[in-house]
Amino acid sequence: MFVDKTSQVALFEPLTLRGTTLKNRVVVSPMCMYSSTDGLPNDWHLVHLGQFALGGAALVLTEASAVSPEGRISPDDAGIWSDAHAAAWAPVVRFVREHGALAGMQLAHAGRKASTYRPGHERRGSVPLDEGGWVTDAPSAIAFGRYATPRAVDAGGINRVRADFVAAARRARSAGFDVLEIHGAHGYLLHEFLSPLSNERTDDYGGSFDNRTRLLLEVTADVREVFDGPLSVRISADDWTPGGWTVAESQELAPLLHAAGADLIDVSSGGLHPDQQIPVGPGYQVPFSRALKQTGATTGTVGLITEPQQAEDIVARGDADVVLLARELLRDPHWPQRAARELGVDVAWPRQYERAKL
Repeated sequence: MFVDKTSQVALFEPLTLRGTTLKNRVVVSPMCMYSSTDGLPNDWHLVHLGQFALGGAALVLTEASAVSPEGRISPDDAGIWSDAHAAAWAPVVRFVREHGALAGMQLAHAGRKASTYRPGHERRGSVPLDEGGWVTDAPSAIAFGRYATPRAVDAGGINRVRADFVAAARRARSAGFDVLEIHGAHGYLLHEFLSPLSNERTDDYGGSFDNRTRLLLEVTADVREVFDGPLSVRISADDWTPGGWTVAESQELAPLLHAAGADLIDVSSGGLHPDQQIPVGPGYQVPFSRALKQTGATTGTVGLITEPQQAEDIVARGDADVVLLARELLRDPHWPQRAARELGVDVAWPRQYERAKL
């Protein structure tokens, strides 16, 4: 028998952001599937994302969805740069919402890490132009490791990036998404502007902290103007590389993101430099979320969170407001329901699955 301990279990307390309520604190982290043609989602995405709604997650985020064709990590990535993409995402959104979860989209531009072969491909690195690749954009013409050297975007290119995020946000709203997340982490374009390791500009978008953070803050404010739902921003709190972006800078950035319209900071780390040294282990990124919580931010944490009690402790201690799970949900899409059982909380199951509840 279940004992309803919801009021005593932090992981299953609701969280309201900008008038929208997450039924618990378990969020599906964005995970690239490399399963699209021309950026369009398909039946794979419907089944893949739909299973997490059936499994009891509060918010299901899409993979990093490119705001422009050249913003894709690989030619196989999903996007949201046309009305056709919005129409293709709509059935996925509808299924997720009909089965008790909020639907969220992560808006992304891969910058200098775009135009690469998908994982598992027989080749690695940048896709050549004659094989369907494209010239990549970055704040400065500095390559990521052995990837192709990007072009440094000019003022017009920066304005196009901003416009692409706005258009993508409008389309995501038209598709029915409840929540949006701006991808400013993992070495992709907006993160590239933040870090001195990838940004050597001498204009208003480079050099000082204020200049390096300018584009991310502008994009956040731009998206907020056209989207009235909860808005999250994912950042890499630390580059794990000498001379890179730091936790102290992330703490300085957090209130600026809030002022620009962000409701949640999704706190990850790394991805900017190939020589990063990351001491990976269970919950290894939780201290970053804790550090940003000290600024008054509402945060999410991610990274090797696998056990229900581990997740409960993170939220109960106040180290994060939500936990984002990725690989553990691939192994067990019904992890939230298992967590409820282990923590003694009675939660609703899909009526089709109720025979397995007890």
